[in-house]
Amino acid sequence: MNRRFFIFCGIIASLTVYFFLDLVGDLGRLSGGWSNLVIFFNESLWPPEWSVLEAQSYPVCEARFEFTCSVAWLGMVETIKIAFVATIIGFIFALPLSVLAASNLSPISIALPARILLAGMRSLPSIIWAVLFMIVFDVGTLAGICAMSFYTVGYLGKLQFESLEGLKNAPLESAKAMGMTRFETAWLVAIPESANHLLSHLLFMFEYNVRHGTVIGLVGAGGIGLYINTYLKLAQYDKVVALLIIVFLVVVVIDFISMVLRSAVNEESDVERPSWSSIFLPGAISSALHPTPMKQVPDGEAE
Repeated sequence: MNRRFFIFCGIIASLTVYFFLDLVGDLGRLSGGWSNLVIFFNESLWPPEWSVLEAQSYPVCEARFEFTCSVAWLGMVETIKIAFVATIIGFIFALPLSVLAASNLSPISIALPARILLAGMRSLPSIIWAVLFMIVFDVGTLAGICAMSFYTVGYLGKLQFESLEGLKNAPLESAKAMGMTRFETAWLVAIPESANHLLSHLLFMFEYNVRHGTVIGLVGAGGIGLYINTYLKLAQYDKVVALLIIVFLVVVVIDFISMVLRSAVNEESDVERPSWSSIFLPGAISSALHPTPMKQVPDGEAE
């Protein structure tokens, strides 16, 4: 077994090196690249230009807190709104499609076309969908919402039908023995049994859409990416870095909130819920900060 594993890893590594050399070609082009990056970083990227947090000169800011009129705030809030709406719309359409695509809930004559449809919707990245919808709706947030929703249906639908197919056969067989229809089995058994996984996928998709909102904005589909694209065209890279740092911080906060929500629906009482330190700190340090309490044994079971 170990020999086969090492042979397999050797083949994969050899193919990786071969494909890399075939794609890169002349390795001489890599010389001097690091020094160029250092010069570009020192002269254009750092330090970040935090004026993106200041209120815009026009229109006149009438808000109580001036930073809510800043480019960073307006762009980030718009990105979160687009991601939220697209995630909910995508989930509404992805859930029934995932039920149709699950081979343990639908016949192959239905599951196969549903899978092909989901594959087609996620085969194009959301930035391409954004370009197509901008032809229909013009530049703006509507094109961004439609593009992100389409990609969310395809991507989220795949995650969901794989979770549904991973269910144990016992609940499904019991539902079949009780005479439930396919719809009743999916709605009353399969979806509740995989609810935690579906919620986890939904939260992950929202986080993904927030991050990807910076990309679709580059083609004019709204959000903070629209401001990033403007600063890129003006070669104001220090402002671009400031906006990217803000996006990173927002994604970290969303990840922490999703972690708390996922732990709140954990049905296992003996599973230690994740902590903030367990994400960013090494295991030894996190264990020292949050030692696992010893499980109490009833007096009758102590013997």
